[in-house]
Amino acid sequence: MPLLSVVMPVYNEKDTLRDIVDQVLAVPVDKEIILVDDASTDGTRELLKELSADKIRVIFHERNQGKGAALRTGFSECRGDIVIIQDADLEYFPEEYPYLIEPIEKDWAEVVYGSRFLGERHRVLLFHHYLANKLLTFLSNLTTNLNLTDMETCYKVFRRDVIQALPLKQDRFGFEPEVTAKIARRRYRVFEVGISYNGRTYEEGKKIGVKDAFQALWCIFRYAFFD
Repeated sequence: MPLLSVVMPVYNEKDTLRDIVDQVLAVPVDKEIILVDDASTDGTRELLKELSADKIRVIFHERNQGKGAALRTGFSECRGDIVIIQDADLEYFPEEYPYLIEPIEKDWAEVVYGSRFLGERHRVLLFHHYLANKLLTFLSNLTTNLNLTDMETCYKVFRRDVIQALPLKQDRFGFEPEVTAKIARRRYRVFEVGISYNGRTYEEGKKIGVKDAFQALWCIFRYAFFD
């Protein structure tokens, strides 16, 4: 059975961190968990020091750099055959890992996206957020010639050699369109798998905002023409 590396960027998630780590540990696959704290200020760093274990490695950024930067740090430390991104909140369901990694295990794909719009269970949230996600995915597809339904999803899965070879640069949420464009440019086989989604509101701690949407839009066109 291949080893799965779970890369989890963390920033001010003390209220959900222990629960999500327990959920990941409970998934019946051989795995390692790489937690990258991006200079949290709410007590998350102290909690992380308590979570170190055989299957868990914790890395600390001394200054806040963004989700993309935390992911690059985590990817560089991966030892597994397959790499999956896991947010530190409770929006996604680690129990669905076996479905997400199956296309890579069976050599159908080098990359898998978990689509929130193909899944059977999702929390009903703001229509404007749904439209923004669909617009960004449409524009990404237009420039990459992929037919994804959810480019902005957290659940992205890669063969380790694929993700470690990509020259990633974006420090914040521009990671999503950047990695998508670079995967498409290199013509990797991509699968989508429907996933469940329990999205958060801003009051519950959601961090992505309007500024990040415009950054994603800029990245879509930048990486369509410049690698």
